[in-house]
Amino acid sequence: MQFSFFYKTIFKMKTTNLIERTIFFVKETLAQAEGGHDWFHIERVYKNALLIAASEKCDLEIVQLSALLHDIADSKFHDGDETIGPKTARTFLESENVVATTIDHVIAIIENISFKGGKVARKFSSIELDIVQDADRLDAIGAIGIARTFNYGGFKNRALYNPEIAPNLSMTKEEYKNNEAPTINHFYEKLLLLKDKMNTETGKQIAQDRHRYMEGFLEQFYAEWEGRK
Repeated sequence: MQFSFFYKTIFKMKTTNLIERTIFFVKETLAQAEGGHDWFHIERVYKNALLIAASEKCDLEIVQLSALLHDIADSKFHDGDETIGPKTARTFLESENVVATTIDHVIAIIENISFKGGKVARKFSSIELDIVQDADRLDAIGAIGIARTFNYGGFKNRALYNPEIAPNLSMTKEEYKNNEAPTINHFYEKLLLLKDKMNTETGKQIAQDRHRYMEGFLEQFYAEWEGRK
């Protein structure tokens, strides 16, 4: 990946903190990103990861770098290419002279963090992956999760809801990636499943409240749709 002249200029300045430079790089790279996968999504995941990490024995630098770079080039916005994100992250980390073991760990987390329809088993495990995956999944549920879901549905010009199109709970990975069903279906195909897929105790506790919020939202949604409230 070719870094911009602006980034290269700042890179040469006094900033010595790797995390600060990573934040700058991510902000610049995602400046024009879709609203549910922009810098603010990264920032929320980063904060969630720090919160969870406080209760776990982990390598905090790996958690920080992985949280910041996990969506640096989401495959949804690159014709489904799942290699661009890891490649972009690796190029950046190598330009920062990060040690190879840290780079490899961060890349493994990026490659294994995604939900992918819940049908693909992780090929790598670490407490750092558990933390960042929980942090990312928390941003997909609750009030923020609802907002992101409808924002992306609008971005893809999907219907809000169609009672004649039932959620598909048996999609393959490829079917999930290419799914164009109404936005409400996504609650059943992903969001409501995440509570039981959390890895850490902190993640599980936070997910309980956010899950209940989504259930309340859906109850209200259907009541309004059907003219009962």
